[in-house]
Amino acid sequence: MKPEIKKENVKPLFESKFIKVFDLQYEEGKHYFNATRRPADNLMAIKTDEEFKTALPDAVTCVVILKTDGEEPKLLLDYEYRYPAGQLLLSPPAGLLDPEDAACAEPLLATAKREIEEETGLVVKETDKLFTINPLLFSTPGMTDESNALVCAVIQLDDTARLSQEGAVGTEYFNGFELISKEDALTLLQNGRDKNGIFYSVFTWAALMYFVSGLWDTV
Repeated sequence: MKPEIKKENVKPLFESKFIKVFDLQYEEGKHYFNATRRPADNLMAIKTDEEFKTALPDAVTCVVILKTDGEEPKLLLDYEYRYPAGQLLLSPPAGLLDPEDAACAEPLLATAKREIEEETGLVVKETDKLFTINPLLFSTPGMTDESNALVCAVIQLDDTARLSQEGAVGTEYFNGFELISKEDALTLLQNGRDKNGIFYSVFTWAALMYFVSGLWDTV
């Protein structure tokens, strides 16, 4: 039988606008510490099984595949400065699920469309494909309940000159795009580093794997 964490056994330890830390007491005198974006009443740890199965993620990561007539499909990645790593990391477009998105009929797709436009300048059209790959993946439930959905956008694009990073908001800092062929993706997967020798995130790995799998072309 799994441990049960009751609401009254969740104690706040630290709270700021962007991050919170809670003490999850799962048995008398036994504690587990959770860093999270979520308020106390929305922690994953206290959800019932049914609430857990229908929970929304904290953010959405977008696997953006560009199709141009006469060329092979390309995976669109960008270089985004990640402050905890102190590096520009090869990354898929991604962003937090806002309260306005959560109120939409399709929260994950609404978030994906907004983030793709902000970070790439591309508008997902009705004639493009936009679908959920996975509704919620934990980053690492060993220290945080932070989670991302994976959404795929297959966009028909005539001119890559339309790509733009001018929509960056807040602390976001970008430094260019990479258009990744299947051969490029296999090289990145094999090396575990980008062309500059820098490591990348598990969500970049997931985007590369999904792209080379060809599953996106079967939906």
